[in-house]
Amino acid sequence: MPAKRSSIADRLLAWYDVQARALPWRALPGTPAPDPYRVWLSEIMLQQTTVATVRPKFAAFTERWPDFAAFAAADDAEVMAAWAGLGYYARARNLIACARAVVADHGGRLPDTEAELRALPGIGDYTAAAIAAIAFGRRAVAVDANVERVVARLFAIRESLPAARGAIRQAAGSITPDARAGDLWQAMMDLGQAICTPRAPKCLLCPLAQDCDGRATGAPETFPVKAPKRVGPQRYGTIFWLERGREVLLVRRAPKGLLGGMRALPTGPWEAAPPGLAAAPADTDWELRNATISHVFTHFRLICALAVARGGAHETAGEWWPIDRLDEAGLPTLFLKAARAVRREG
Repeated sequence: MPAKRSSIADRLLAWYDVQARALPWRALPGTPAPDPYRVWLSEIMLQQTTVATVRPKFAAFTERWPDFAAFAAADDAEVMAAWAGLGYYARARNLIACARAVVADHGGRLPDTEAELRALPGIGDYTAAAIAAIAFGRRAVAVDANVERVVARLFAIRESLPAARGAIRQAAGSITPDARAGDLWQAMMDLGQAICTPRAPKCLLCPLAQDCDGRATGAPETFPVKAPKRVGPQRYGTIFWLERGREVLLVRRAPKGLLGGMRALPTGPWEAAPPGLAAAPADTDWELRNATISHVFTHFRLICALAVARGGAHETAGEWWPIDRLDEAGLPTLFLKAARAVRREG
């Protein structure tokens, strides 16, 4: 390994040995290897989700389902409800499928190579590399958003994203040691979270400052270079709040697609123009409220009108849920926003 590359790895690992964050899924330097189940679960939960959001969910999941066997035997609906608040719900469906594949095909033990890990549901290139390195000590290159930012700055990679990802991965591979690769990537993640932040990097505190080509330019915050942001399409829908006494109608969304398998408030189609009361769950007197509910998904922004009806013995598919226990239903954020809007308006 060239001198600069070796210096980066050595300096970063020395910093990590002192500054590593204590996280419930992590084995700190000098402690026994982490439980692969906990590494796998945390890596899936942390995809596009913050550590602060994941911590309580991780604790709840591992208490309820402490290993692959318990998770594989879990009821799908219970897992989906427990997942609420973490977003990107396809991850929860993949967790269930992956746990069952590990039990059925690998005797309940997570495989330890990137190739075998990639063959499991919900595990892509990054997650396979991260698990192989962190849980099993393999030399693997795990590039998440924090690592991408740190490496782009270290090497002042001027090509814009996403085209730059190949060069970033190659540069990351050039500093990967044969030993402690997992610690290196966790150190990079911690560095990106605390010091090499997106907008105001704290270069004076950085253990890699003397090695950083981006800092030498005088503008490290300009790396990684990002292509102009594309504006996603906008869709419209209607969310229906139907009360019966002290209960509200909830439905189970179709297993596949956005928010698949989740409990939800009824909603009509999401279309290019406002659909009004199309697909209302009951033939009754609906009141369209002034409030609108907006939510940004990965590929589009959704704006929903809110329709409310109360009273009557409505015969309709779904389940009637106690309004004062709605926080136990595991509703996705979109529908929690709607529930809060109804409560505010009364």
